[in-house]
Amino acid sequence: MGIELELALLFVAQTIGTGIFAAFEVETPAWRKITKWLMMAAITLGLYRVVGHWSLVFPLFFLLVGISFHLFWCRKHGIDPLRATPRRKYYELRGWPWHD
Repeated sequence: MGIELELALLFVAQTIGTGIFAAFEVETPAWRKITKWLMMAAITLGLYRVVGHWSLVFPLFFLLVGISFHLFWCRKHGIDPLRATPRRKYYELRGWPWHD
């Protein structure tokens, strides 16, 4: 199997990641979210040319680091790590305007 494995993993990671963490990115500008995923794909596919399927370590590593940081940060600030509640407090911590 060639680069299809990397493309499939990136697709699954993006689909699951955006589905699970969408509540945490409500006010994040679209260009930032798109740039994040394009960089992840570009680096992973670039690494594939150099190290083959070992390039899969890159997105998996950052997935684990991201989830760990997410859980730590949410718990430290009293935010539910699955629902982003209380919502008002979460918005304040992110510096987003709260609309009543």
